[in-house]
Amino acid sequence: MQSGNQTSVSRFILVGLHHLPQLGIPLFLAFLVIYVLTVSGNGLIILTVLVDIRLHRPMYWFLCHLSFLDMTISSVIVPKMLAGFLLDSKVISFGGCVIQLFSFHFLGCTECFLYTLMAYDRFLAICKPLHYVTIMTRSVCNYLALGTWLGGTIHSLFQTSFLFQLPFCGPNRVDYFFCDIPAILRLACADTTINELVTFVDIGFLALTCFMLILTSYGYIVAAILRIRSVNGRRNAFSTCAAHLTVVIVYYVPCTFIYLRPGSQKPLDGVVAVFYTVITPLLNPIIYTLRNKEMKAALWRLGALKKVQPH
Repeated sequence: MQSGNQTSVSRFILVGLHHLPQLGIPLFLAFLVIYVLTVSGNGLIILTVLVDIRLHRPMYWFLCHLSFLDMTISSVIVPKMLAGFLLDSKVISFGGCVIQLFSFHFLGCTECFLYTLMAYDRFLAICKPLHYVTIMTRSVCNYLALGTWLGGTIHSLFQTSFLFQLPFCGPNRVDYFFCDIPAILRLACADTTINELVTFVDIGFLALTCFMLILTSYGYIVAAILRIRSVNGRRNAFSTCAAHLTVVIVYYVPCTFIYLRPGSQKPLDGVVAVFYTVITPLLNPIIYTLRNKEMKAALWRLGALKKVQPH
């Protein structure tokens, strides 16, 4: 592997999503609506949890973190995409590319750890209900949440520094709509075999470990739910867990497709990447509000509170 001192590229050109020229404005409007809904929907969840004291519990505290991550992931990717549709602004500086790639993997890895933590929280709540309050104290929740952010930081620092130590001397056209590891690796002026292997092992190990821990937690959860005698109790437990499990599947399947398979299918890669960078952050608040009775009730209370407040 060659030294990064040979780097001469000062900017990259994001080719973006392949589309007909006349579709630029419609695509801009569509993604703008999705982005506004994503930010407002996730922001509403955070506001609701903060305002409603009934939701001041670990599950909803972690949900606030998830909503914040979804807002920021979308904000890292979508604004630049919108500029490409409307202004044909496809240039991103070398430093801007580094920041975008670091931010995306930092937030994405943190979200991966957070899903695992949320599964562990549900495991304790359903399988160890008598010990739940003493185990998941406020300080423990804060430390666990901080651990997910720290883990995401370490992972992203490693991946970003390992990638950008490679020399980039041209070409500089990124055949993607944002700076991501597979797309940038193709532009390096050096052998990238080690980088590809390290990326595969690192992301693969993290994703597989987290996913197996989530599946293990839900294996115990399902067994515990089936032992609940109350029909309403079983229904409420399944409803809460189904929402989280749906979000996990929607998150992991596209990520596995992009990072943990050999070769590349460029048009399909772009579609899948749009799904987990743009669509998934929009779906999360919808899934959690539609499948969670407590969240729906809290939203109604928040709406009623605003109506009775004097103008």
